Amino acid sequence: MKSLLFSRFLLLLPWVLIVIIVLDIDSSRAPLPALSPRGGAEGGSGGARSPAPRRRPEPALPTIYAITPTYSRPVQKAELTRLANTFRQVSRLHWILVEDAAARSELVTRFVAGAGLPCTHLHVPTPRRYKRPGLPRATEQRNAGLAWLRQRHQHLPPPQPGVLFFADDDNTYSLELFQEMRTTRKVSVWPVGLVGGRRYERPVVENGKVVGWYTGWRADRPFAIDMAGFAVSLQVILSHPKAVFKRRGSQPGMQESDFLKQITTVEELEPKANNCTKVLVWHTRTEKVNLANEPKYHLDTVNIEV
Repeated sequence: MKSLLFSRFLLLLPWVLIVIIVLDIDSSRAPLPALSPRGGAEGGSGGARSPAPRRRPEPALPTIYAITPTYSRPVQKAELTRLANTFRQVSRLHWILVEDAAARSELVTRFVAGAGLPCTHLHVPTPRRYKRPGLPRATEQRNAGLAWLRQRHQHLPPPQPGVLFFADDDNTYSLELFQEMRTTRKVSVWPVGLVGGRRYERPVVENGKVVGWYTGWRADRPFAIDMAGFAVSLQVILSHPKAVFKRRGSQPGMQESDFLKQITTVEELEPKANNCTKVLVWHTRTEKVNLANEPKYHLDTVNIEV
């Protein structure tokens, strides 16, 4: 019996010695340094790791304010839908939609509610005496948009980065145009397609400066440019509170010049669109709708908004 126990003891003895040696090695190892919350070691010969420098937040994009006059007609909703589909793809854009009406219409009110973009819905009627053919259009509506913009920002401290442009609802806009205008320092300009009886009109640029106008109508205008062909810095709008579109003495095709003369000079204009050699906006016009077969009285069993 004793010999059996002795033999088993001899078999287990090497394993016991191995376990003792392993435990002794582990206990002799130096403890690892504690890690700081940033992942560096605290203390030790290397010292504490300095915190990583904070990145400066990138400046916010200047807001683009688009003033759009609109009026009731069969294609109004179709025009606004096309325009909204473009605006929804532009970052930091605020739409100022101004109806030529004594009150907000139900059609435009419902449209704005479902447009899915920041929008201010205004209304102001054009006096009847100014609705005669040959007189400038949308004057009161553009001025209402300017008044809202100034009232909103008059009590805010500068600087207030932003850009204003006039976006008629019958135009077509490339998304690239908004990238171009967003860097406007004072007043920027670019070509417009399908206007003035030509394929395009544009400012003529030499050495980065506007020196003339390629236009099909009255090149002697101080600013021979279409309403869709320029943008203005918000700071310029706020610093010229009396700059508006004029009724008295203004002629068709001269509203752009009458307005721009109040805020800038030709020498100060900033050419965009590759020195005014790319067309990024088109003065498209919806074909006049043929409603010859539309009944005088509503005959359908449902009333559909078009």
